[in-house]
Amino acid sequence: MKLIIQIPCYNEADTLEVTLNDLPKKLEGIDEIEYLIINDGSKDETVEVARNWGVHHIISFSQNKGLARGFMAGLDGCLRNGADIIVNTDADNQYRAEDIERLIKPILDGDADMVIGSRPIDETEHFSYLKKKLQHFGSWAVRKASNTDIEDAPSGFRAMTREAALHLNVINDYTYTLETIVQAGRDKIAVTSVPIHTNPDLRPSRLFDGIWSYVKKSVVIILRAYMMYQPLKCFTYLSILPLLCGIGIGMRFLWLIAIGQGYGHVQSLILACTLIIVGFLTFMIGLVSDLIAANRKMLADTQYHVRRMEYDNCLQHNIIRTDEKEYKKIRKTG
Repeated sequence: MKLIIQIPCYNEADTLEVTLNDLPKKLEGIDEIEYLIINDGSKDETVEVARNWGVHHIISFSQNKGLARGFMAGLDGCLRNGADIIVNTDADNQYRAEDIERLIKPILDGDADMVIGSRPIDETEHFSYLKKKLQHFGSWAVRKASNTDIEDAPSGFRAMTREAALHLNVINDYTYTLETIVQAGRDKIAVTSVPIHTNPDLRPSRLFDGIWSYVKKSVVIILRAYMMYQPLKCFTYLSILPLLCGIGIGMRFLWLIAIGQGYGHVQSLILACTLIIVGFLTFMIGLVSDLIAANRKMLADTQYHVRRMEYDNCLQHNIIRTDEKEYKKIRKTG
């Protein structure tokens, strides 16, 4: 069983070594542990720190592409290097590395394919009152959208099996945390959470410029993911209000006609027809989107099988190269 711990990095030269020093070297149930960093266009000595420390794998972008793309590039690197379990953590040492053992336990026990570390939000001193409430609200919204019971959806401290990682796709460029939970829940990937602990802040968060910017982007991500995986339900809900309003106004107009007072209320008829047409068109958009979602599901299944073949070939190639090196070493030693 091979575990690869991936760490997205952007200008983390000052904190990366602290994070790496805390990572486990041995874990029960794990035969091999490797480390991988994603250098997201860092302008400092992040890569040099990683190399000097002895990180096994380094993926580098020439310019900053954002946390979501970095996360997916990390998954790609982990899968190509034969990871059976992938753990994602932050480079600022926000999460306690000792909790990795707790994080992977449901996977080793066969109870889950993805595990999210749930932070003690209410007990975290550097979280403001507003941020705590927004974190809880955001997690509630993700639970509703994903049909899961994840308590801390924005947490980046998570573990997943090779199989779960093969299914994941992140479309937005902002963050992977919310979208991957919605996707996993809707794709029936077994997801659970475990309580974890956090360390004091080593630096301010770089994920968002301000609390309202984070809220706006998070709402867009949740709505977009929900519309991708439940388009018919979403657009049906949106069509109900104009349809009901249009029908109500239309019934009122017919009543006025029946009692001989319809003259002068033609604008009500126009408004009723407009609202009914809007509601009907919204519902039809939902039907078309549902067909597109079905097509997306087939494409996702195709992508899964292509990925699996590609990564299995990479793994087989690495095994052959390793065997060749061992054979040459044996011949040299005679």
